[in-house]
This record gives sequence, structure tokens and C-alpha cells, in this order.
Amino acid sequence: MRGRRDKRNCSMKNEFTSHVAVLTSRPIKTSREDTFMKHLSILAAGLLIGTAAFQFSNSASGQSEGGWVTLLDSTKMGDWDEVGKANWAMKDGALTADKLDGKDLSYLVTKNSYKDFQIKAEFWTDEEANSGIFIRCDESKKIDAKICYEVNIFDKRPDPTYGTGAIVDLAKVDPMPKAAGKWNTYEITAQGPHLVVVLNGQKTADVQDSKHLSGPFALQYGSGVVKFRKVQIKPL
Repeated sequence: MRGRRDKRNCSMKNEFTSHVAVLTSRPIKTSREDTFMKHLSILAAGLLIGTAAFQFSNSASGQSEGGWVTLLDSTKMGDWDEVGKANWAMKDGALTADKLDGKDLSYLVTKNSYKDFQIKAEFWTDEEANSGIFIRCDESKKIDAKICYEVNIFDKRPDPTYGTGAIVDLAKVDPMPKAAGKWNTYEITAQGPHLVVVLNGQKTADVQDSKHLSGPFALQYGSGVVKFRKVQIKPL
């Protein structure tokens, strides 16, 4: 009997010892580790919130990749000052005007001034249209080709050398490209005195001039049907 009891006690002891070994082999977190993990979780959450806020800020300001700022697109007219009156309105995904409200030409003028920049503008006009993009204007309340550089959109201009693709009274174009009846893209670069105009991938003006060095830019409506589908600017 005693031998059996000894064997049973030995077996129970071994079994108990085995369980104890298993239990005590699990790692036990210290209070310092708990604190570190909490701080790590808070840091990760903060990074996620900061990233989301940065993305939202860029979206709200119109900032896009590559430094381009969208001032107008198919979903919004954007925020402009108006000099002269026309019936500007969003229609079918484009900012459109086809009638003046008065005798003066109409201009949508940016609220900010720009010195060195690139502009990309998608536009459509009919054959009777008189429009253009005026850059580096000396004033914001009065817009014309004397105080701005006028990148013209005017297929039927009496003197075609300063028609569509030209910078009026500065850079002639020959032959003049036609813009009417289709969507076009202007790419305008102003860097120091160097001005370059590209229409639908074709360079139409490349000139040096330092008369106007900075200022707002403006979209013009003069006659016919004029539509702008997207306007972006990239400060250089």
C-alpha cells in the first residue's frame, strides 16, 4: 500500500509541477510596458488624424499633386472678383457665358496675385467668340491689354496676327490657329521676363518682356459663346 501511495503522490506531484511550469512560463507585462503600449497607440492615432487633416486641407484649398491649384472645374465655378457683367453660370460641367449685361466687357479676376507661374486652362468657344486670359495685371479693378498681358482667344480678330494664340501687341502668331467648335487647352508659362504660350500642344508665343512682373489674372467674356471647363495654376 505504501508503495502505491508513493507512486500516486509522485504522479500527482509531477502533474502539478508540470502545470505550474506552464503557468509560470507565460510573460507578464510590467506597468512600464503597459504605459509604452498606450503611448504608442496614442501616437499612431495622432498620425492618422494628422494625415487625414492634411489631405482634407489640400482638398478644401484646391491643392492637387504637383503643386497645381484648381481654381475652376466641372463641379465648381470657384471664387472670383467680377469686373463688368456677363451671364456667367455653370452649365453642363463648364463655366459658360453668352451675353453681356451692359456695354463693358466682363472679366473674372483672381483674388490672389501671381508672379512666376504656369496656367492650364480648358476652354471652348464658338466662331463669334471674343475671349482671352489676361495675366500679370497691374490692377484688379480694371482689366485691359495695356495693363496686362492678353493671351488671346479671338478667331475672327480683324488683325489675325494678334488673334488666337498670340499675346496682344507683344507676340504675333502666324498662321493663327482656330479654336472654335472644340475643346482646347492653353498652357501659359510666365517666369521672370520669359512668357510662353502653348495651345493644344503647339507653341504659339515665346517672348521676353518685363513690362508686367506680377498681378492677378482674369478670364474674359466679350462676345459669342465662351466656356471654361477647368482652370489651374502652379506657382513657380
